[in-house]
Amino acid sequence: GRTPKGLKQLFPSRVAIFTLDPSSSRARRVPLDGEVRIAYKDVEPEDVELLATTLRITPLGVQAAYRLPRFLGANWLQEFLAKDDEALSELAERMNESQATITALWRRLERLSRTPYLVPQAPEEPLKRILECLERGVHVVLEFGSHRSLADYVLVANLLTRRIHQRYVRAVERAMGGGAPEPRPLVICIEEAHACLDPALASQTIFGAIAREMRKYNVTLLVIDQRPSGIDSNVMSQIGTRVVYPLDDDRDISAVLSGAAESSELRGVLAGLESRQQALLFGHALPIPVVVRVREYGSDASYRELTGAGTRGGASGGGDEEDDLFGPV
Repeated sequence: GRTPKGLKQLFPSRVAIFTLDPSSSRARRVPLDGEVRIAYKDVEPEDVELLATTLRITPLGVQAAYRLPRFLGANWLQEFLAKDDEALSELAERMNESQATITALWRRLERLSRTPYLVPQAPEEPLKRILECLERGVHVVLEFGSHRSLADYVLVANLLTRRIHQRYVRAVERAMGGGAPEPRPLVICIEEAHACLDPALASQTIFGAIAREMRKYNVTLLVIDQRPSGIDSNVMSQIGTRVVYPLDDDRDISAVLSGAAESSELRGVLAGLESRQQALLFGHALPIPVVVRVREYGSDASYRELTGAGTRGGASGGGDEEDDLFGPV
């Protein structure tokens, strides 16, 4: 069968695509709006703690990472990874840390130096352009390309979202002081959300902070996951409106229905959904739970219905922009 069209093809003027892997995007003929590069100095010890399980960093290693900026400065990660064995030994002595701990931490973090999107000096242009797109009401899709490991996803999604959120916090605070208009409300969509919102990480990621703020700074989350039981219960309790497709695992069903009135009745409704194109909607946005048949996607008729136009003449390129969507409301 043919590959479904992506958002950029259907709405070329309303969607911008940024990528960590330009070669992958070009191979799929995806029209790009920018390449994302991240500077070493933007990686913080909190990011290392998020990656501890994935990179097998011990608790002692995490503690040492928090102390490194005091000894190596703001650009601590690049300085740390540039050291040889002798320099690492000297650093461990200065920090009064075990040499084995420092060496093991270096070996785990050395993997990051092999990621092409992490560079010594990253231009501000990609982030600036992403923010400009959002201010104009243009939806932004971030493609990961071949960089699809859990470490890539957690590190990059958390870093970029944290920086975008910081800008929004400043903009809202300026507006509260009467110095500027409020920024456009922003929805950040994260797929495989349990990777950033599991109970061990939710309190540390920017996504957990956004969930707890309840749209305080005009930023909210659209959480997508096939394993909702893996998401922190405190975050799940903040999700006001839920769209639930058929689920098999009892733990996942309990997670998505947690806090809902008449959850036992909803469990029965959920069990009766068809395997395709039916979903249960309930929560703040609806006065009563509703079962809906979702729109077909991928046929010429569905494209015409979505865009109100014919199927020819759309932008050429990528039908695979599904990674993350930073989208204005």
